[in-house]
Amino acid sequence: MRRALAEAAEASARGDVPVGAIVVYGGRILSAGSNRKEDDPTAHAEILAMRRAALSLGTWNLGGCTLFVTVEPCPMCAGAIVLARVSRLVYGCSDPRAGACGTLYDIVGDGRLNHRCPTVSGVLEQECAEMMIAFFGRRRNRVRRKIVEQERS
Repeated sequence: MRRALAEAAEASARGDVPVGAIVVYGGRILSAGSNRKEDDPTAHAEILAMRRAALSLGTWNLGGCTLFVTVEPCPMCAGAIVLARVSRLVYGCSDPRAGACGTLYDIVGDGRLNHRCPTVSGVLEQECAEMMIAFFGRRRNRVRRKIVEQERS
């Protein structure tokens, strides 16, 4: 999870939402990803890490892999986790607005689908949450400053 946090910090430094992900197979990191949503709305950290893992393994099937991500995956990413047959998901903090792995929805655990992904949550939860809180706090402050500047003009 610390490596995923480093990926999240890279996203934040680029001005993107600080989410980082890594895929582990056989005890080694296969791939990593950080959000690039400012460039592409589908370029979530989880998607990028899973794409790279599939290329590394030479197959779309990520059975045997564990996906570590700093924030609970959204519905799009949860669907991709199921479709890629990821064996285990580990995430840091919950997402009360878009969490699809137990908070708002439980796509990865839905028995109606053809694959379920066991999930562990709360790993380095405080650090993951603090990174998101700090990022959005800075973003809100920038917006407030712009509004004040416009009012002065």
